[in-house]
Amino acid sequence: MIPYTWLTEAKDRIEPYIRNTPLTYDPVNEIYLKWENQQITGSFKARGAFNKVISLQDWERQLGLVAASAGNHGQGVAIAGNLFHAPVTIFAAESAAPIKISAMRSLGADVHLVPGGYGDAEIAGLDYAKQSGATWISPYNDGQIIAGQGTIGLEVLAELHGSVQPPAWIVPVGGGGLISGIGIAVKEAPLSSLAGSQSGNVPKVIGVQSNASPFFHAIFHQGSQTGVRELPSLADGLAGPVEDGSITIPIVRRYVDELILVSEDEIAQAIAYAHQKYQQTIEGSSAAALAAVIFNKIKLRPAVVVISGGNIQPELHKSICAINRGIV
Repeated sequence: MIPYTWLTEAKDRIEPYIRNTPLTYDPVNEIYLKWENQQITGSFKARGAFNKVISLQDWERQLGLVAASAGNHGQGVAIAGNLFHAPVTIFAAESAAPIKISAMRSLGADVHLVPGGYGDAEIAGLDYAKQSGATWISPYNDGQIIAGQGTIGLEVLAELHGSVQPPAWIVPVGGGGLISGIGIAVKEAPLSSLAGSQSGNVPKVIGVQSNASPFFHAIFHQGSQTGVRELPSLADGLAGPVEDGSITIPIVRRYVDELILVSEDEIAQAIAYAHQKYQQTIEGSSAAALAAVIFNKIKLRPAVVVISGGNIQPELHKSICAINRGIV
């Protein structure tokens, strides 16, 4: 398992390079919203990428950095690689959002597009790293990546210190890196960080996936992702199978209390809801967590909802909002 001190070390390490994103409260829905769509690169992924790349030895960086990504992790690795003038190669699915592919390239990454989905891109990236000797930067299957993502939990706890501790944290799940880090932050935090902890009120950490790509949901509930059928999803950052033997699997089993599914229609409506109610642009991965709240799939309140990113194709966002006009 990953020690809590890795998270505090990560916070100090990446602080000069990332934003402490806003935390707002919606009294109607009784939720705290952590707006990682306002992070540099528009996604929480920059946290883990900076922490991992800074933690490497110079020689590891100069071998080149390789990752697979739906787009957000690739941007994080590219911007972190720029800090050390390290060459970055990203493998992405041909179906990845053009806005994300363009952003990765604009940050200097050499982007290779692979037929199929994210899982195919991950296989291609792993093979390339093995053959070339370059340094592999997994978006989730890495302790330093997880520690970097967990700094979100530290920030929220610091801001909520002294208030009533929310009984639930709602987090989108793909490969499990984000929810693993937040699970450690919440469940291993010193008692002084958790208001109400003296009375035994340990918060629940709840993950959310789309029913179009329920790989981790199957692992969590059935012990295997074998036979899971994947369909196209608005939550592209959550799509694809989990790498065999990923360290996120035992971490999620230890720290996550439940993992639920939302539908693609609910994700679309949550995207429109965020735009209409909060004037925020969020992508489908973020909307999965928000959908779990607005459709009352999770009843514990108040809850922290992690809005993981906002990199959505503009014309897609416009269409979704038009179709779901008046949802608030």
